[in-house]
Amino acid sequence: MKDPSLRRSAALFRAFLHEQSDPDHCYALLARDAANQVEAWAGPLAGRLVVDVGGGSGWFTREFRRRGAEAYLFEPDAAELGARPVPGAVLADGYLLPLAEGRADVCFSSNVLEHVEDPATFLSELVRVTRPGGLIYLSFTNWLSPWGGHEWAPWHYLGAHRARARYQRRTGRPAKHTLGENLHAVHIGPTLRQVRARGDVEILVQRSRYWPFLASAVTRVPGLREFATWNLLLVLRRCP
Repeated sequence: MKDPSLRRSAALFRAFLHEQSDPDHCYALLARDAANQVEAWAGPLAGRLVVDVGGGSGWFTREFRRRGAEAYLFEPDAAELGARPVPGAVLADGYLLPLAEGRADVCFSSNVLEHVEDPATFLSELVRVTRPGGLIYLSFTNWLSPWGGHEWAPWHYLGAHRARARYQRRTGRPAKHTLGENLHAVHIGPTLRQVRARGDVEILVQRSRYWPFLASAVTRVPGLREFATWNLLLVLRRCP
């Protein structure tokens, strides 16, 4: 996979800046971008079974379906589905998906890992439902990245409690995320070691999801990667 272009990275960054005011544009663009990444490794999605785990209001699922995939959304939080959930969406815990083993051609999870308390169990479930030879697309925002605190970033560098208090003072409303409840400090180094220790997956891609140059190299430098990667993308193949 080639490094992302600077133009592509800039377009995504501009969309993120307007996420609150124009979420439709932001997430439609992100969904198209993610589907392009999946197809770079899995090939055309038409006729493939794609499982979108934790996909919220369904932007990714809709894009996969637009490309001809048989795509299903599994989301644990009814509020995240929105007022008009994607047809066929299922309320389901990512630790225990209502799917038979080896069912999916592609198991997709975008920016969910930092919101689960037990990443190892979550990853094991993604692997379980993926067929041998199938792909797992996993990306997450690591805690020490400039966006690690989500809506109260980058003030999380000064402490989560202080950052959340500042957010409430500035906006007049409580922050959506609370560290240790629905946001967790996930780091790149431990995550990579955890994945490499598994015997049931092979790492095909290890790179910054949005970085416009040296996207793979930056994830291989301990220390630096925790700050510079922003968002880690792993594409895994389930071993036979």
